[in-house]
Amino acid sequence: MASLAVTAKGQVTLKRDLLHHLGIEPGERVELEKLPGGELRVKAARPAGNIDTFLHVLDGKVKRKKPLTIEEMNTIAAAGWAGTLGNGK
Repeated sequence: MASLAVTAKGQVTLKRDLLHHLGIEPGERVELEKLPGGELRVKAARPAGNIDTFLHVLDGKVKRKKPLTIEEMNTIAAAGWAGTLGNGK
């Protein structure tokens, strides 16, 4: 278990290996959830997409440099169902 020091400002710096484990890159955000017993849950903050954004790509309301291919549409749909849409991958 990692042990981190708290600064005078109340800040904690997560070590690189912990950030890597969470899949967090520089500039990204983390979410903290308060749990019973004085514990916290830390996870990567992933923006949630919605079906409207995807559909607007199809109806032309969201402009792209080039049209989506069938493979790209399938990848987006699969990521949406898996709950991984918008994580940059």
